[in-house]
Amino acid sequence: MLRKISVIIAALFMMSSCASVGNVPSANEIEEKRQKVLNMRDSSLNDLYKIRPYLRSRIAQAPGYAVFSDKNVNLVLASFSGGQGVVTSNQTGRNTYMNMGEIGIGLGLGLKDFRTIFVFNDSATMDKFINEGWQFGGQADAAAVDDKDGGALAGQIVVDNISVYQLTKRGLALQAIVKGTKYWKSPTLN
Repeated sequence: MLRKISVIIAALFMMSSCASVGNVPSANEIEEKRQKVLNMRDSSLNDLYKIRPYLRSRIAQAPGYAVFSDKNVNLVLASFSGGQGVVTSNQTGRNTYMNMGEIGIGLGLGLKDFRTIFVFNDSATMDKFINEGWQFGGQADAAAVDDKDGGALAGQIVVDNISVYQLTKRGLALQAIVKGTKYWKSPTLN
């Protein structure tokens, strides 16, 4: 029974992620979506700099960085996430808009709204992230943050020559999961 529920939830998550595939947005709608992603990026970086001010110069000196918004639902044995983000090259100033999706297995319960900031330590790693974008890993965390208290920093992880920072905007979660995450170029926003 639990397995059937997990399959149904996964199917619903995938269908909702693909709901806009059949609709072709106008040029104005595309520009509005791009601006929304850029506003999220700027807001997330400002929140990060309030907590870790020294990262402003670190990110400015890196070949590039990415910021993603992610909404995560964790239901007992399964975890599902989806979001959008942008990779910014400090060398060219170019923005590459991307989507992300995540499915995990593990014990947990909760909802999280968080931002993930990737700082690329070299251009080759950034290019590989943009063009291949696959990440698989394990995560164990606990977060209990409300809107009044602002963002909490989950910490820094260094993986494959990328420094990863996660800001929890609001949510309540307790989880220990292994999950697969896929990042890919947005076919609509690029």
